[in-house]
Amino acid sequence: MSERLQPGDTAPAFTLPDADGKEVSLADHRGRKVIVYFYPAALTPGCTKQACDFTDNLELLAGAGYDVIGISPDKPEKLAKFREKESLKVTLLSDPDKQILEAYGAFGEKTMYGRTVVGVIRSTVVVDEEGKVERALYNVRATGHVAKIIKDLSL
Repeated sequence: MSERLQPGDTAPAFTLPDADGKEVSLADHRGRKVIVYFYPAALTPGCTKQACDFTDNLELLAGAGYDVIGISPDKPEKLAKFREKESLKVTLLSDPDKQILEAYGAFGEKTMYGRTVVGVIRSTVVVDEEGKVERALYNVRATGHVAKIIKDLSL
């Protein structure tokens, strides 16, 4: 099981394909703050709610200097379908081998319906302009999470 990130840690670098198969790197966002959120699966109710909440608040977040990237184990084709179906504006990246999910502490044991399972831990990591972790939130709820982040970041 991977270690959870702490404020002040260097955010693990990544380069992953987006919904169109184009490579996107954390380094591409240097000089801007980035909200990287990890979710279990595209086109599921909770993940759809979360992605739509980020899309609905993207203007506010971008205006405050934040880019938003969602990462899941889904293949780019499924991410493209998710983006089209829900009119998503956030960048969605594919991590099918779960290396980045593990590097960020967003994959491992979790409790689901009272049972311990291994899977994606719904998490959000805020990375500053220098690539350092500003805050790391684990086991977050899909509903109301974006509003909480906006409040926590005083936006």
